[in-house]
This record gives sequence, C-alpha cells and structure tokens, in this order.
Amino acid sequence: MRLGWAKMKLGKRLTQLVQQINRHYDHIWDCCCDHGLLGAALLKRCPNSVVHFVDIVPALIEKVTLDLTRYFPVTAALPRWRAHCLDVRDLPLDNHSGSHLLIIAGVGGDLMSEFIAALVERYPHRSFDFLLCPVHHGYTLREQLMTLGARLQQEQLVEENRRIYELLNVQINPPAVRGKEPKLPPLSLVGESIWQVANDEQKMIAQRYLTQLQQHYQRKAQGGDVSAQKCWQAYQPINITCHGNFCDGNSPIGGEYESTQ
Repeated sequence: MRLGWAKMKLGKRLTQLVQQINRHYDHIWDCCCDHGLLGAALLKRCPNSVVHFVDIVPALIEKVTLDLTRYFPVTAALPRWRAHCLDVRDLPLDNHSGSHLLIIAGVGGDLMSEFIAALVERYPHRSFDFLLCPVHHGYTLREQLMTLGARLQQEQLVEENRRIYELLNVQINPPAVRGKEPKLPPLSLVGESIWQVANDEQKMIAQRYLTQLQQHYQRKAQGGDVSAQKCWQAYQPINITCHGNFCDGNSPIGGEYESTQ
C-alpha cells in the first residue's frame, strides 16, 4: 500500500527541482505528475501559486485528486490546485492568465522534446519557462531546445539511487521577443556549468556522468549508429573544472578526473 503524502520523503531529484524555483509564478504545471509528490511540495513552497497536476493516466489523476482533497482542502474561492487528465501537448495555458512555469520530469528527453515542440507550436506568441529533468536522452533534448531558441537560466547534475540526472531551467521566447529579453546565455549541446564543480562530491558525480555518456555513445557508434558517433565526438573535448578550495583556480581536474576517453 502506498504511503500518504504526509509520510513520504521527497528524493534528491525532486528536492532539487523544487529548490530551482526562485521567483513567483502565478501557475506552476507539474506535468507527468505521477503520484503528485512534486506538486505537493510546490504547494508548500509556493503558497501564492496555483499548482496544476497533469497526467494522462486517469487512475493516477483520480488518486492525486483524492490526496489533494485530503491534505490541501479547498477553502478559498480560488483553489490553489487543479488536477488535469490530459496530454502535456494539450495544456490549456490560455485559460489561465498570468505567468507560468512548466515542469516536466520522469520521462525521456525524446518524449520531452516532442512535448515542448508541440507546446511552442500551439502557443507561438507565448514565452515559456521550463524546468526539465529527463531520465535519459539529454543530448536529444538539448538539441531540440536549441532549435527552438532556448536560453539557459540554470543547469545542474543530481544523483539519486545511483542514477545521475540533468536538471535544466530554460526559457523559450517567440521570435519577435528574442534579443529584447534579459540577457541569458545560450544553451550548450553538451552542457557547460554542469562540468564546473565546487567540491569533491560534485567532482565525482560529474566524472561518472561524463564517463557514462562517453561509453554509451561509443558503444552505439561502434554498432553503426551515425548519430551516436556525432554525440560521442561532442563529449570528447569536455574537461571537468573546479572552482572550490580543493584545486588551484579553474584548471582541469587532473589524473583520473580528467575527461579523456
């Protein structure tokens, strides 16, 4: 039997997603919400936001709605949460005025790319803030985001249960707005700040993740996958650099921590 929200502890990955939110949004969309743990944490952290729980599986949304009614009963004219059983591509953003943050986690970067491309096409004049955490295919996701003109707000790595995830906080603006928005750096195909570490734990996580990526794409390339060869080559020049007290300046990490494959 699944424990109730009150007894369930948020893991590192979802905790980092919550902590990435450092400004107010009128509406926060927890897409692919699964059992609703992330959205429940957002209701506590963002008391002035409406949190939307979205999943395409009816049974999940029914259970989430029951939990929400129990732990976050509606006591005001304007409810603090809404539950939607629908495809992420069909989010009714125009039905809710104000600023929006879309959080997509727990799915692969390929499916995530499809969701984002469909939303940008559906709302061509809207600016988007996305908080993303793909379970794999990060390169595919970054490639699509760059095609859509995404700018980077923040990126980081997080390890949970011996799996390493990329967290991406990006903004996508319509063509008419690009160049006029506050200056944000462009997104990199392979990441930049995720390879700049500040302590030993970050150093080990970054090196293990880089090695995993290099070995994964190398195996696929050796099997004849042309696109994997391109990805493998893209990850070869990466050096993990440190800016903490354990190393001298921003020089590449030497020895076993140097990014050579």
